Amino acid sequence: MTADKTAIRNAATVIVLRDRMSDPAILMGQRGAKAAFMPNKFVFPGGAVDAGDADIPLASPLPQVCLDRLYENAPKGLQNALAVAAIRELWEETGLILGTPGSWTGDIPTDWQSFAATGHRPAAHALQFVFRALTPPGRPRRFDARFFLVDADEIQGDLDDFTHASDELSHLQWIKLSEARRFDLPFITEVVLAEVEGRVTDPTPPASVPYFHNNDEASLFLRLRGYPMPEVD
Repeated sequence: MTADKTAIRNAATVIVLRDRMSDPAILMGQRGAKAAFMPNKFVFPGGAVDAGDADIPLASPLPQVCLDRLYENAPKGLQNALAVAAIRELWEETGLILGTPGSWTGDIPTDWQSFAATGHRPAAHALQFVFRALTPPGRPRRFDARFFLVDADEIQGDLDDFTHASDELSHLQWIKLSEARRFDLPFITEVVLAEVEGRVTDPTPPASVPYFHNNDEASLFLRLRGYPMPEVD
């Protein structure tokens, strides 16, 4: 049997949870019919980490417990890039701003100019790392995706204003958490939804993070409990 040679890209996905204590809803959109990866499926905003994401300064970092979980079984120094990618993809695909008011200094990368024009800097303190999944072998594209949960109260501006969104996702909408499974969802999204449902009333980061690891030998559900990052002198 020939081993799968599809390159695996690191990716970040954002689950925005609205009205979590009253009538929880999540933000989702539909991928295009001609998309190479998960065509027609309803998904959370997200995408691959870009080469320049590691160089974008954050106004505030991820919570330390999330940094520790992300550090486990992952390349060194990837945590910042994952957080930046999550914020960038949320902006590009929905037009929603996860950041704090502030001005940028120096040259602003092209991918961030429209975000910077809103008068905000990306901030990661509200992102919570809640799930990780590796796309199974044999798919046209493979991602090592980290899923981040964020409360909609942390979003700047109008939660129903998608006018700045790209056309990558159509039918952007807030879907009641109780009704999400009526939509055409990828298998892994259904698995993540179960995790989100268990965290609706708990605003703190999880003690450990599920990791759905798929390789040529097996599909495994692991738990990421985190390794403290080494101190820098």
